[in-house]
Amino acid sequence: MLNTAIKAARRAATVINRASFDLDRITVSEKEHNNFVTDIDQAAEQAIVETLLKAYPDHAILGEESGPSKNLNDESEYAWIIDPIDGTTNFIHGYPNYCISIALQQKGVITQAVIYDPVRNDLFTATKGAGAYLNDKRIRVRNPDRLAKALIAANHGPEPRALAEFLRMYETVHPRCHGVRASGSAALELANVAAGRSDGYFEKGLKVWDIAAGALLVTEAGGIVGEFNGESEYLHKGDIIAAGPKVFAQMVTLLAPFA
Repeated sequence: MLNTAIKAARRAATVINRASFDLDRITVSEKEHNNFVTDIDQAAEQAIVETLLKAYPDHAILGEESGPSKNLNDESEYAWIIDPIDGTTNFIHGYPNYCISIALQQKGVITQAVIYDPVRNDLFTATKGAGAYLNDKRIRVRNPDRLAKALIAANHGPEPRALAEFLRMYETVHPRCHGVRASGSAALELANVAAGRSDGYFEKGLKVWDIAAGALLVTEAGGIVGEFNGESEYLHKGDIIAAGPKVFAQMVTLLAPFA
């Protein structure tokens, strides 16, 4: 199943990379304020879905662009959760920070994860209970003993209210760490935490397709993922903190008032 997801991600990357050479020809629509979708998102998702269903025709699908398949329900044993381009705003501007995210949920539990960065050709994979990998090399979270030694990533939603709350969180976290970075792709931020490129990540108001694959990467790399109050319903609620165990505990202490 993981190999099939990798194949699907690479097929989508072919669509995305071809389009990236001529961004002026992309059709862009605004789903809501500063929340965009392109015809390339839709074509990439179609390539992913076709690849997955060719191998597993009975599996359910939850795609950011196509929504839930007719056979997706609480009884679905297998459901693929897909974000064909996480970081669409970056993509349409030619800003090289976006990725393809594919996760498999089995009986309510995320068991497989693929995040593919087509710009850097970085392939992040994880299988529940078998560790996390970057380009076939095992990865682990960094676990500094204090937030003061950490580089933290964060993003915010497009709404003005989300920005205002983010700025308050930024003012809380930034003075207590090495710095806060915002690059516009939740899935890549989680993958980077798993790979030890950053030490923690927080964001509110996300969708399940933004975080399903990345969350498994982090936990399989030895990190912790939870809500702002430390609880574990982040896939449903969309508010997330991810970090190594020591930094996670300190981030929860700081950000719990924003839960």
